[in-house]
Amino acid sequence: MRESSTNELLQIMEQQYSSFSKGQKKLADFIRDNYDKAVFMTAAKMGAEVGVSESTVVRFASQMGYKGYPGFQTALEELVRNKLNSIQRMEVAYGRISQSEILQTVLQSDIDKIKQTIACIDQPAFELAVDTILNAKRIYVVGIRSCAPLAEFLSFYLNLICDNVTAVHTNSASETFEQLIRIGGEDAIIGISFPRYSMRTLKALEFASNRKAKVITLTDSPHSPMNLYSSCNLIAKSDMASIVDSLVAPLSVINALVVALCMKKQKDVITTLETLEDIWDEYQVYSRDELNHVSDKI
Repeated sequence: MRESSTNELLQIMEQQYSSFSKGQKKLADFIRDNYDKAVFMTAAKMGAEVGVSESTVVRFASQMGYKGYPGFQTALEELVRNKLNSIQRMEVAYGRISQSEILQTVLQSDIDKIKQTIACIDQPAFELAVDTILNAKRIYVVGIRSCAPLAEFLSFYLNLICDNVTAVHTNSASETFEQLIRIGGEDAIIGISFPRYSMRTLKALEFASNRKAKVITLTDSPHSPMNLYSSCNLIAKSDMASIVDSLVAPLSVINALVVALCMKKQKDVITTLETLEDIWDEYQVYSRDELNHVSDKI
């Protein structure tokens, strides 16, 4: 069966259009002109919208080589993820919910993304990522724009576990390559990017791959361009159609990665934390008033 990719759906419809029945042509026309709305429709709803039966919609999906309507809808999601601009994404996402439903809807969506990530995560790839990081001489972490906080968070905790961790700052392309200039075959780079994908992050991974470094990616799909240069792909679901990127699931994967690394290097991590506690106390890094509970007694 066919797997979805970024522009494959539109290409298939164009190639097969002349062989479609009248009802299938109506479906193809509707999807081409309204894919941002079609992605949220069930087979029955799409059929009602176009004026064909639900079974016609399901056969249409199967005829194009997808695993029934669910596989076809996955292809639609890939198309929407890469085609919509920020304004269109906001219109699609927030046009579906009322003001009073926003909190519950957004939180439930984040819960769903974590559940989807649990269902699709590649455990061997996760274990490979842990081993790759532990065996690397130097570790570089790159993520820009909305992914920058994820990269900083991961870098902060990696620095407590491993030596020679670099959070690559990407204010400019030249600055990125200057920080990666010494990367080599004994090193590893972790690239984090979600739609709309960062070309600067992709170029950093390409550069690292050309220097024979191990490349680990954290992204949203096996079809993400970030995986072009990666030998270890961690997939976490993000919000596919919203002005605000949902990065709850990627953060959960990062948390799991940090915990797994800590378990592998328990003694080293405990020693590091004990040393830090002594330093924090000596230099009064944290206020005791902030750390201790306030007594209820007057």
